[in-house]
Amino acid sequence: MLTHPQFDPVAIQLGPLAIRWYGLMYLVGFAAAYGLGRLRIAAGRAARITVAVLDDLLFFGVLGVILGGRLGYVLFYKPGYYLQHPAEILAVWHGGMAFHGGFLGVLVAVWWVARKHRLRWLEVTDFLAPLVPLALAAGRLGNFINGELWGRVTDVPWGMVFRGAGPEPRHPSQLYQFALEGVLLFALLWLYSSRPRPVGAVSGMFLIGYGALRFVAEFFRAPDEFLGLLALGLSMGQWLSVPMIVAGVALLAWAVRRR
Repeated sequence: MLTHPQFDPVAIQLGPLAIRWYGLMYLVGFAAAYGLGRLRIAAGRAARITVAVLDDLLFFGVLGVILGGRLGYVLFYKPGYYLQHPAEILAVWHGGMAFHGGFLGVLVAVWWVARKHRLRWLEVTDFLAPLVPLALAAGRLGNFINGELWGRVTDVPWGMVFRGAGPEPRHPSQLYQFALEGVLLFALLWLYSSRPRPVGAVSGMFLIGYGALRFVAEFFRAPDEFLGLLALGLSMGQWLSVPMIVAGVALLAWAVRRR
């Protein structure tokens, strides 16, 4: 049995200004995505995507992640609470971001950037998809440092006791998600997109890959206390992943047939 290191969530304290590890992980994730994008453009593997397009994707993507992630958490997970406490919606420093909401926010950002540069929407999402997983990995490291979103109770040798989660050892599910949705998904998409693919295929593979890996990881992650398990014994994260998988299969099939 292991014990969570209980890191100080504040990485740097500059007087009244506190820079938290979770925020730094977001910066690392965005920097990694931007750096990978520059590499793809320099290698000539970005079709009509230019550095100017990438710059816009970074700016509007950050807005999409933050606004979409927060609104997704509010609407998907705690609509009743935030309806009674609307001022708390802006209190992002208290935590509460949803990947699926951030994903929708990024899709809106991509639509705007594609429209601005007169590109096809799927052309931009195909470029962006392989850049995303390492950013997701950084976010999961932030969850682990904060000691939040821990896993279900377990008796495996690497089970970990988290502060605030009781005395029972739990799966370090943040690290599982780091490995699955971050490192593994990045490797799969980077290899898949290294060869010419029909428009929409890489985006379809991202939807399938993330949805399936998130669905699996949720079996080890403790469901939110205020929600518990939903229909068929599945978590909210699993139910939100199902339409991603279905949409990914449909998009991949469409892309292949269209070619």
